[in-house]
Amino acid sequence: MVSRAEALRIAREANLDLVEVAPNANPPVCRVMDFGKFLYERSKKERQARKSQARVEIKELRLRPKTSEHHRDFKVRSARKWLEKGMKVRVRMLFRGREITYPEIALEDLKEVAKALEDVAVVERPPVLEGRSMLMILAPATKKRSKK
Repeated sequence: MVSRAEALRIAREANLDLVEVAPNANPPVCRVMDFGKFLYERSKKERQARKSQARVEIKELRLRPKTSEHHRDFKVRSARKWLEKGMKVRVRMLFRGREITYPEIALEDLKEVAKALEDVAVVERPPVLEGRSMLMILAPATKKRSKK
């Protein structure tokens, strides 16, 4: 155990800072270090951690209950590409006018989309009616490793 004055003298002689590391310990724990360098390295690590975080992008398909089967298949192909790239896909069925009185038609369409993409996607959020649209979120399926 070193006195406070002695610790400050040691830090000044080394042209470094005396930094209190554990103030609640008995006696308090201090460290002689270059505090500016410490802050710089800590911020550098935080930036690196943010850079390596996976940002999940959500793409959106917009369909209507009266969307033709060919047009829906065309959009499903786009969704397949996005899912294979690791993006999530939000499938939104938009209702106009009195179409909202038949949500079961939209539900069937959304189930068909999910079934068409079941080899590359899992339903993360099942179809839910929100306002004048019905939403479903698909996430990329985790690839199962084959046993050797």
